[in-house]
Amino acid sequence: MAIAPASQRIRKILAALERAYPDAACSLAFHNPLELLVATILSAQCTDVLVNKVTPELFKKYRTARDYARSDLAELERDVARVNFYRNKAKSIKAACQLIEERFGGKVPNRMDDLVQLPGVARKTANVVLGNAFDVQEGIVVDTHVMRLSQRMGLSRQTDRDKIEQDLMALIPRAQWTRFGHQMITHGRKVCAAKKPACAQCPLTSALCPSRQA
Repeated sequence: MAIAPASQRIRKILAALERAYPDAACSLAFHNPLELLVATILSAQCTDVLVNKVTPELFKKYRTARDYARSDLAELERDVARVNFYRNKAKSIKAACQLIEERFGGKVPNRMDDLVQLPGVARKTANVVLGNAFDVQEGIVVDTHVMRLSQRMGLSRQTDRDKIEQDLMALIPRAQWTRFGHQMITHGRKVCAAKKPACAQCPLTSALCPSRQA
């Protein structure tokens, strides 16, 4: 049976994800934009669970962008040493906070063009910060789960992260961009795993997902 185009399926897909994951939210623990920015930089190629174990003490020690900007790099490295690539991440955090101090008055900017100027911040990280700290719907977070699921669901044929994001943004109402990302990530973690998707537990019918197996 031929499956309908993505534009004809997306409303039902969004409804199914909403029913399945009504409480889906950012899994990184934070209280303000700076904490989310730091946590998101640390989360690259690292689990959010591990990041959330590292950040409580980190956030007690470094409370402002100035604290990070003026920190001793070797000490900051030790403070985040449990995460992957901690040296590069510590360097990015310090440099990003120096720029925040110099150019943005010590406050994390709330514009995409400004955020991506910060060391260690690409579009995906900026989308996380904008959507969750500022409630600004500038784009859709496309991590490995969203990339995989978008292809499996037939929402995009692209393999490039930015092109997948553009396809999704064209399909999904802007007000739902951040929420959609959270729900897709939750679905990828709980059901649609990379190696062995649990299709029998999937909230999407075969009419909605071309990759669903009986």
